[in-house]
Amino acid sequence: MNATEVHVRKDALTDAALAEGPLAPLGDGEVRLAIESFSVTANNVTYAVVGDGFKYWDFFPAPEGLGIVPMWGHARVIESRYPDIAVGERVYGYLPMASHLDVLPGRVSAGGFTDMAAHRQPMSPVYNSYTRLAADPEHDPAREAERMIFGPLFRTGFLIEYFLRGEGWFGAEQLVVTSASSKTAMGLASVARQSSPQVKRIGLTSKGNVAFVEASGLYDAVVAYDDLGRVPVLRSVSVDFAGNAELLANIHRHFEDALAHSALVGATHIEARSVFGKNDPLPGPKPQLFFAPDHAVAFFKAHGAEEGGKLVAAAWREFLKAAQGTIAIERHKGLDAARDVFTTMVAGQIDPAKGIVIEP
Repeated sequence: MNATEVHVRKDALTDAALAEGPLAPLGDGEVRLAIESFSVTANNVTYAVVGDGFKYWDFFPAPEGLGIVPMWGHARVIESRYPDIAVGERVYGYLPMASHLDVLPGRVSAGGFTDMAAHRQPMSPVYNSYTRLAADPEHDPAREAERMIFGPLFRTGFLIEYFLRGEGWFGAEQLVVTSASSKTAMGLASVARQSSPQVKRIGLTSKGNVAFVEASGLYDAVVAYDDLGRVPVLRSVSVDFAGNAELLANIHRHFEDALAHSALVGATHIEARSVFGKNDPLPGPKPQLFFAPDHAVAFFKAHGAEEGGKLVAAAWREFLKAAQGTIAIERHKGLDAARDVFTTMVAGQIDPAKGIVIEP
């Protein structure tokens, strides 16, 4: 049996090609997954942009100079040498842009397992955990596409709100979000609307996306980037999903000392990703990188796996109601389509009103 992978050049992300090779025999305790579906979003672009710095390239090894971009999706067990995991069982989790994945299950429970493969242990356990769909409170067979498209990004938004609420929102009256059309930003806005309605939600986006963001109903106000000057200078928290250094500087200059906290999350504008490097000093607080996996570990440590899962699932169901109809789901067959969609997305040419699902 052969496996197919999409290899991306690390130094030229729009250069990607399919590679095929034989699958090795499974070792004791290993399980082989056939990848059924995954989504391609701006989040996957972020994984590639910061891949070396945050070890995203290390999850699924590739030849020197190349990388396999991680995806979130569903897979089915097609071969098992682990006694309590049966052929035919379905799981949800972190997958390569590929046709197959071999895992070494550990910490197995009715709800899921962790891939204990040696090369994955230096990375966050959040990415190594797989949910067994038969006992998953978030799983809805009719909404699998939405979960792949929104789910991981929603969780990041959930954790940002949880962190900010735990800090009393740093005394802020309003939340200012860049890339307001992004799915992570929409998740944050949804959870903030549910759990922190006293904080006004301001969505910043490109002029072309204003109507789409307004139609979501998740923000109290939607403002084009060029109109930032219209946003009231009140005590604010900024959450930047764009990774655009110039935009971040404009936000700091606009609010100055009224900016109570500045968080950096992701990099959807890769042409200006220097926000992750050294920048000139900015007015107001020093921007702080929000690394969701660390916050996820802290959240589940505080609440436990079962109760924490219920809290996330409840907020997720509310978000699904809000997100209903905001995107049109497009399904594409084959890894050649995955390659094309990813490289197009790197170039910034995907409509935010589209949710892309790949079925290898």
